[in-house]
Amino acid sequence: MRYLSTTKGIGGTIKQTPEDFLVREITSSGHALELNTNYSAESLGEQQDPEGKFTTLVLQKRNWNTIQALQTVAKRVGRGIRSIGYAGLKDRASTSTQLASIFGVTPEAVLGTNVKDISINGAWRSKEGVGMGGLLGNSFSIKISDCSADEDAVKQTFDELGSKMPNYFDSQRFGIRLNNHRVGLHIMRGELEEAVMEYLTYSANENNEDARAARQRLADERDFASALSYFPQYLKSERTVLYHLSQNEKDFAKALRSIPRGVAIMFIHAVEALIFDHVVEQMLADGDFGNAKLWCGLNFYGFPDLAKAGTEKGELPLAPLIGYQTAEENIGDMERSLLEQMEIGRESFKIKSMPELSMRGSYRPILSTFRRGVESVGEGSATLDFSLPSGAYATVLVGEVTKAGGLDLRRIAPELKN
Repeated sequence: MRYLSTTKGIGGTIKQTPEDFLVREITSSGHALELNTNYSAESLGEQQDPEGKFTTLVLQKRNWNTIQALQTVAKRVGRGIRSIGYAGLKDRASTSTQLASIFGVTPEAVLGTNVKDISINGAWRSKEGVGMGGLLGNSFSIKISDCSADEDAVKQTFDELGSKMPNYFDSQRFGIRLNNHRVGLHIMRGELEEAVMEYLTYSANENNEDARAARQRLADERDFASALSYFPQYLKSERTVLYHLSQNEKDFAKALRSIPRGVAIMFIHAVEALIFDHVVEQMLADGDFGNAKLWCGLNFYGFPDLAKAGTEKGELPLAPLIGYQTAEENIGDMERSLLEQMEIGRESFKIKSMPELSMRGSYRPILSTFRRGVESVGEGSATLDFSLPSGAYATVLVGEVTKAGGLDLRRIAPELKN
């Protein structure tokens, strides 16, 4: 990862505890959802409908990922994963708040759920559920531990950045094993068997020894029914895939479809992200963003407004997240080279074998704005407060301060050349 700032980093680590990484969703109306605070629809400017079939809720969670937390709450009230809605995914290793929704259940039932490390800080009936992207961004408070605690360096970094940062997708987009894009590429090429085996058996970057051994054993034996006896219970999605294959070891499409769409779509997003990150890195290396073909303005909150995208030079340069509807004239030489190396094309994002994972394409700022909060520096630690637009990664901005632990594109896809 290349940095936009040149100030020496303070080093350090983050996410030692979930309380070190606080995330407060900023709703579309500009309300940051504070922790341990009860909300009503009225207090947030949200629409409620006594006859609505959805319950909108304020979800607070600690050390849960968003989908599993909502799935667990929904199950407690007799609903399935297809009933849930959310505007954005929050880190598992965090304490966070966000809006979400569940179809076909009452607010009283949701408020009555009791799940460890999850609380419901308000619920009301609504006509529509919460949809992906229905937020302005997130507000963060992040503790950096074991750092040099150089107050001047922290201040100088933020002063140097002003209000802009590189808009990389960070390593989370590529999964814990950094292979989401590999699964996605197999799906896009119609190689569903290879996609399943990549998902189940890829063991590089696997930190859990039991999981590593299970993946390696399955790769050697290829006995899906037997694998159910030794795959760790916490690998829930993998075990669901294994169950389907144990019933029909040739139905790879059905096995992949057993993975929640909100998870499976990340395989394709990771392919888009890998291409985009290479573009960001090259532009940072060149130090010239003026060659961007598209630009966008800012919204009322000072965040990127893609509705104001156009060819006239504006506040922020854009690059495509390539999909099957991306205009050819907006795909640059680097993107074309990467697509060729991946053995896919623009049309590959229209996935015949799994149409529900198809990507039309969109655009993303190469640089993003951020809103600076207060920095506090103590002995061996620092805490950063800031707000980012939806889709921007807090770890990227923290990396500008620490100059440590950044994304390494060569580790993720060493076979690709810029």
